[in-house]
Amino acid sequence: MNPRWIRFACSLFLGVPASLHAQQDEAIADALAGVLAAADARNYDGPLFRSASRHTDPIVRVQAALAMGRIGQRGATPILLELLADPDTAVAASAAFAIGLLRDPSAIPRLRLLAMDETGHAAPGVQTEAVLAMARIGGTDAARVFTDLLTRWASAAGLAAVPPPVTEALGDAWRLGADAPVAAILAFAEAQDPNVRWRALYSVGRLKAQAAADVLLAATEDSVALIRATAVRELTVAYADSTRIDRNALASRVRRLVADSDAYVRVSALRALATYGTQELAATVIERLGDPDLNVRVQALAALGQLRGAQSADELAGYIDEGAFAIRRQALLSLARAAGPAALDPVRKWRTDPDFRLRSTAAEALGVIGGDSAVAALELMVRDKDGRVAAAAASALGDADPARAFNVLRTMTNHEDPIVRAFAAARFAARDDTSGVAALLDLYARAARDPIPDARIAAVTGLGRLSRAPGAGTLVVDAVLRRFPTCDDYLLRRVAGTQFPQLAAAWGPAEPITTGRERGDYREIARRILIPSARGAAGPGLVIETDRGSLTMTLLGADAPLTVNAFLRLADRGYFDGSAWHRVVPGFVAQDGDPRGDGSGGPGFALRDEVSRQHFTAGMVGLALDGPDTGGSQFFITLTPQPHLDAIYPVFGRVESGFELLAGITQGDRIRRVRRK
Repeated sequence: MNPRWIRFACSLFLGVPASLHAQQDEAIADALAGVLAAADARNYDGPLFRSASRHTDPIVRVQAALAMGRIGQRGATPILLELLADPDTAVAASAAFAIGLLRDPSAIPRLRLLAMDETGHAAPGVQTEAVLAMARIGGTDAARVFTDLLTRWASAAGLAAVPPPVTEALGDAWRLGADAPVAAILAFAEAQDPNVRWRALYSVGRLKAQAAADVLLAATEDSVALIRATAVRELTVAYADSTRIDRNALASRVRRLVADSDAYVRVSALRALATYGTQELAATVIERLGDPDLNVRVQALAALGQLRGAQSADELAGYIDEGAFAIRRQALLSLARAAGPAALDPVRKWRTDPDFRLRSTAAEALGVIGGDSAVAALELMVRDKDGRVAAAAASALGDADPARAFNVLRTMTNHEDPIVRAFAAARFAARDDTSGVAALLDLYARAARDPIPDARIAAVTGLGRLSRAPGAGTLVVDAVLRRFPTCDDYLLRRVAGTQFPQLAAAWGPAEPITTGRERGDYREIARRILIPSARGAAGPGLVIETDRGSLTMTLLGADAPLTVNAFLRLADRGYFDGSAWHRVVPGFVAQDGDPRGDGSGGPGFALRDEVSRQHFTAGMVGLALDGPDTGGSQFFITLTPQPHLDAIYPVFGRVESGFELLAGITQGDRIRRVRRK
């Protein structure tokens, strides 16, 4: 049969001509383009968002709500309050989420009605987002709602009937700080549902609540590993002192979990045990150096460094010459902490190693050791031919001896490495001497060609500090404006706004941002990435091939379309191929995406944060940041649930398979290739 007749027959059957579907999609894409463009530019356009909030398609209304929250102008609150009554629950929930991003306390009365749901008509998703929004807004009024909500349901804590909004309230109550209703939270600590128990413990743990001591101790014997880990990581020496629990008694409880059956529990116990700082605990930690989990061994080495003493130092010395990079690196850093100047000889061996990572670790270790010999070695290492090593040495030198660091770094304002120049700028600024203005201006000019903004930011920050010297403000700002009357980098204008207000007045506000995109670019992203994902289609898939195997991830186009678009473009050009996991924190995250390999690199552009309703459960892919709207190519994967990252870091992907490989990945492991699935 002729394909045209098939399409015609289908359109008759569906009751809508195929051409009309296409026209509708184009209209939706065009509306979304305007919303995406405004969010990307951080430009609150009231009429645009008023119109988008009334669009016939809920996809547009959802994105409008998210955009208003991300832009952060409280003038959007009235529109978002209207959207709380939207018949589409995804729209209403997104509006509640956005209000939480605005942190507008005027919205609390309306959010309270949804959170308490006294009419019984609120959709669970909307009710949940209303609760979370109040936690982010904070204050006594929000805390009062939490108290009322948790008290109402406390009688059901022993049942598997605690509703999702209450469960989420338990997990986010820590955001209320000193206003958090600790007693009401603790009523759920023995709930039948392990997720409820965990969230209650998570909040009281982050609050360091003294009243939670007995509950935390009991939770170390819970049947659920995540709960045991959450409890034991809080049982530090500081917690013992604050609750007047005997240190030895609490350390004894922590020691038991160092040999737990779950690796994450062992990691958490080792971290807590290390805070006690007594050599008597070293034997317990040393036993874990033979742990089957490599990251537990790394954590054990870190703990020995904190416990210090001869026994720790003797054990650490045996791990610096062979094995995985993560093991050797942590062993040397811990040896520096445990042995001090006695560790100088093994550190010197690494100073000339062909591997830049080992030389950088040597520089870091010298900074830990301190003293004249270590500082003298760092003065030489700042001249290393590899800028990454020079940067590590400059950082360590600045911490170890600021005066000698200035004498060395003042000659490096034209260094080829931007991170070295950033440390040089910090040294000039630390002297409060306006004679450094010319050097910082030269450094800023040199940094204009850098692919990353660190040196430029350091120069503006330094100039701002020098301008605060008595009588120096006008002198410094005039010197800057003579050479740089304008600035088109929103990150620098933002830094000027907080660090150098006189300069900010001349350069102008950070927002709206010039993004370099046309409306057609946003329309294409909406058509290709956002709309299919919002309608339930599987997002683009990526495969990360590592030396330990492959893992696959799905990118979340409806939650972070601009981030997904940027990530796909980088992957398609092989940007990530051959890189390394430059940061792995056992039980927390594995991070990659830095072409430098030291955590300082980026792609030469910055993305605006597309935070969303997605939560950082285990296996979520987030965009690494160095402050708001600074994301680029660096990404991380959560190894365990991390609720404190929610609504701060953008979630743009989810691991679908191969997650178990991440447990074996350590710092320095290689990524062979990242490709589309």
